[in-house]
Amino acid sequence: MLEAKALIAASPGFMSLAVRKCVETPNRYLLLVEWRTLEDHTVGFRGSDRYKEWRTLLHHFYDPFPTVEHYEAPFVSARASS
Repeated sequence: MLEAKALIAASPGFMSLAVRKCVETPNRYLLLVEWRTLEDHTVGFRGSDRYKEWRTLLHHFYDPFPTVEHYEAPFVSARASS
């Protein structure tokens, strides 16, 4: 994932990436990637040679292949105060 992270992070429009392990299902993970625009992901990254390398590095880990969904910016957001 560290090698794959560098590929996606170098893509125009990339904002952030987080991988979280599921507490209830230890072999399940959430990959959350933020893009500036939908097209930065669907056209820019997915149409690039970086995506081909990403696919080679990671797709053999997926069983089943993950659902990819796109979400709008949050309309409500909160963080605990420190």
